[in-house]
Amino acid sequence: MAKGYHHVTRDIRSQIYAYKASGWSMQRMAKKLGVHVSTISREIERNSGKRGYRLNQADSKAVERRSTASMKPHKMTPGMVAKIEEKIKLDWSPEQISGRFKKEGIFISHESIYTMIWADKKSGGELYKHLRHRGKYHKRSSGKAGRGCIPGRVDISERPKIVERKLRIGDWEGDTIIGAKNQGTILSLVDRCSKFTQLKSIERKNSTLVFKATVEKMSALPHPVHTITFDNGKEFAQHGNIAIALNALCYFATPYHAWERGLNEHTNGLVRQYLPKSTDLSKVSDELLERIEELLNHRPRKVLDYKTPSEVFFRSPRFRKTLLSHA
Repeated sequence: MAKGYHHVTRDIRSQIYAYKASGWSMQRMAKKLGVHVSTISREIERNSGKRGYRLNQADSKAVERRSTASMKPHKMTPGMVAKIEEKIKLDWSPEQISGRFKKEGIFISHESIYTMIWADKKSGGELYKHLRHRGKYHKRSSGKAGRGCIPGRVDISERPKIVERKLRIGDWEGDTIIGAKNQGTILSLVDRCSKFTQLKSIERKNSTLVFKATVEKMSALPHPVHTITFDNGKEFAQHGNIAIALNALCYFATPYHAWERGLNEHTNGLVRQYLPKSTDLSKVSDELLERIEELLNHRPRKVLDYKTPSEVFFRSPRFRKTLLSHA
């Protein structure tokens, strides 16, 4: 376990919030997050309000305290503010701006940029409209997201290391795509090695329907399913039944860590090329969904050396040998 006090990021706060809501002790949180218990204790003590420890409130308090204590006035010169505004208007996130500037030798924290955006909003500005969520972060009900509401949830940290290397067929990522006004749902599954995609329309985001659709799509494949890494939605609550039916292992990404299922997120974006967010997915025919699946699986991909996902998935031994020789 790491020693001493560590700076707490929003990602860590989101996990503390979820663990606390699930009744975890501070000692257990510290062990899971790899920090000293004093880090957890200090975070909860300093950033709790009248209604206890809440994610957005805690993050706002920390940002305000940090910017007041450490932001150097000379950094936010009119020229620097103009440069930051230029990037924000290109829809860069504060983290992306901060990271890019750091490579150029300019050290501005993303917290400082957020503070600047909120100040601009209070004065009637519209920079906040360029943020992905316009500054709004949505929580699942009552802070019981993720491990708190999915029985038997196994965290991605326990997933075999070989999955991360993307060298074998059969390690999948799973998610759902929701239609406009919650009309219709599509189950989206993608193989991490070959990028081979499976899509299945279901009536609604329901764990039983997701279970049946997953087994139907995956049991017909020529390769065994080794693992599936799911999003933390309640529709995957029957992961245990999926694991038994497919003789596979199921894992869940860390809450708020979409990049741990980056391929799935990217694939869903490709599906949206054909089915925009304004689409009522309950009206999408099986024939159209099969056509989209076919188009995606037969599209050359740069990451596959311009082979198609279908070619790699169905002719995997030779391709895996090439991958291993470059690993």
